[in-house]
Amino acid sequence: MKNTVIITGASRGIGKACSLEFANAGYNVIINFNKSQAEAEKIFEKIRDSGGSAEIIKADVASFEGCRNLFKRSIEIFGKVEVLVNNAGTPLRKLFQDVTESEWKDLFNLNVGGVFNLSKFAVEHMVKNKKGKIINISSVWGLTGASLEVHYSASKAALIGFTKALAKELAPSGIQVNCVAPGVINTEMIADLTPNEISVLSSEIPLGRLGTPREIARMVLFLAGPESDYITGQVISPNGGIVV
Repeated sequence: MKNTVIITGASRGIGKACSLEFANAGYNVIINFNKSQAEAEKIFEKIRDSGGSAEIIKADVASFEGCRNLFKRSIEIFGKVEVLVNNAGTPLRKLFQDVTESEWKDLFNLNVGGVFNLSKFAVEHMVKNKKGKIINISSVWGLTGASLEVHYSASKAALIGFTKALAKELAPSGIQVNCVAPGVINTEMIADLTPNEISVLSSEIPLGRLGTPREIARMVLFLAGPESDYITGQVISPNGGIVV
């Protein structure tokens, strides 16, 4: 029987790459989206046309009830969930003194609150089954901090602490919790950068280039598989050497 994975924010970027990699590896894939329905449908069609198994579920992970419905629907469709990839998140590049209270709360409600919300339902299910993998997508800026991204860096640092603590708590139940902290990846999150800015940024990375969504997805897939059964509470940062 196939394992099932829920991937939040699965319609674009790293989430999209994860959806395709997991489908190719034989998983049932829950493609979660909130706003990008057309993109989610394209991924679903691509998986279906290649013989894979997937379903699309709309949900705002910043909503506790939205996550309850997302998880309930996933169980109704596939019967069980072995893997949760908490990928949904949003950036905000702005001077700290210009960040409003509502922007701060909205960002944390999604980047951190969304992980709390869906993990609550996943953990209850996984503990009963004595099996499960939770992979949280943080950022290299959660490790080092980034100028103009105090709020974003803080939210991604919170996921690292969340990961380490939850990993200790769930280890006796046979559940592994890990974190992937990508470096600068070529996704829509950097779409506002000019070609010159991207060139300068690439020159600061020892490997001399940006990462690809697929490279991150393949790391996530590894952490979801049996080869990682003795890995928990870890932060793995594919970042091209920009942070070592």
